[in-house]
Amino acid sequence: MSRITFDQLDLNILRLLSANARKPYLEIARECNVSGASIHQRIQRMTAAGVIKGAESLISPATIGYTTCAYVGMFLSEPSQFEHVIDELSKIPEIVECHFTSGQYDILCKVYARDNDHLLQIIQAQIQSLGLARTETLISFKQVFCRQIPIDDAILDL
Repeated sequence: MSRITFDQLDLNILRLLSANARKPYLEIARECNVSGASIHQRIQRMTAAGVIKGAESLISPATIGYTTCAYVGMFLSEPSQFEHVIDELSKIPEIVECHFTSGQYDILCKVYARDNDHLLQIIQAQIQSLGLARTETLISFKQVFCRQIPIDDAILDL
């Protein structure tokens, strides 16, 4: 993948979008003192390059009944199972993130469940049935913060 070259306008656009992905292009254009067409072209270029991966509405899981958040670390029985396990994990809708990791776990997943009983059901019926060596589960009591990566002038040097 080739690297995209950023300028100050790109950084300003990224800062504004990371603060509010729904901000209208014309409002971004006004704040950046450029035309709306220029903003549209820049956003299209950064989207095509994979810098911007879309905009999303973040739903609070607890407000729709998913009150348990957990991280499940998985140990593979055989490294050759990786692709199969990932394919099966992707079919479990309650798994919202999945990472191939170094360190203690082979795979680390973030899971939302309605409650602890639902979490146990997901782990026993869907995750452990994949033939893993074992799993470890960490329940998150509360997300303290979540944020975007910083958009600063250092990326001009990439």
